[in-house]
Amino acid sequence: MSQAPLEERPYYIVPRCDEPVRTLYRDAHCWVVEKPALLLSVPGRGPENRDSVTWRLQQDEPEVRVVHRLDLDTSGLMVFAIGIEAQRRLNRAFAEREVSKTYEAVVDGLVADDAGDITFPIIADWANRPRQKICFERGKPSLTRYRVLARHPNDDKTRLRLTPVTGRSHQLRIHLREIGHAILGCDLYAPPAALARSERLLLHATELGFNHPATGLWHQFRSAAPF
Repeated sequence: MSQAPLEERPYYIVPRCDEPVRTLYRDAHCWVVEKPALLLSVPGRGPENRDSVTWRLQQDEPEVRVVHRLDLDTSGLMVFAIGIEAQRRLNRAFAEREVSKTYEAVVDGLVADDAGDITFPIIADWANRPRQKICFERGKPSLTRYRVLARHPNDDKTRLRLTPVTGRSHQLRIHLREIGHAILGCDLYAPPAALARSERLLLHATELGFNHPATGLWHQFRSAAPF
């Protein structure tokens, strides 16, 4: 019998992640890092699951504060605030969609259009937490923009650049599943065949841009997808 996804189990000890958290930028107000796949963004339930990006950074700087998260399976760029004022300003920037975020993914099948928008409304699937679902009656407006980077006909897969205009939980995963091109290795939304095609979720946060919480100057960071 196959196991349920990590997030679905009532109490699960996340396997140890030995990959380091790589620093791209750090000053007295913010810290930009690359999160490896299968490392929590914040500590999970129980002391066994305290290892996370947040916990590791706080060993060096106790004033590190969370601004946003990446799923356990997703790798890539994250920014952390240092101090409560920087956190307040960055939180506001995320809430007002003043932060630029771009992802790269490899999806099942050959995407026909070179670019497009996905606009299915999303709501929590309370009966199947932590899954989300599409709901045209009560779902929150959601927008994902995509652009094809490469098609691989021999492998029946497509590499996409993804820009989530809104930030719903699991937005990229469920939007791509809904158009028939699930992200390879996605244990929540991909059909079994697409899940089995990769040992990890092929989703990486490749670009992150924001106004510095102290100076107001625009900072842009890039991280190459490791797949």
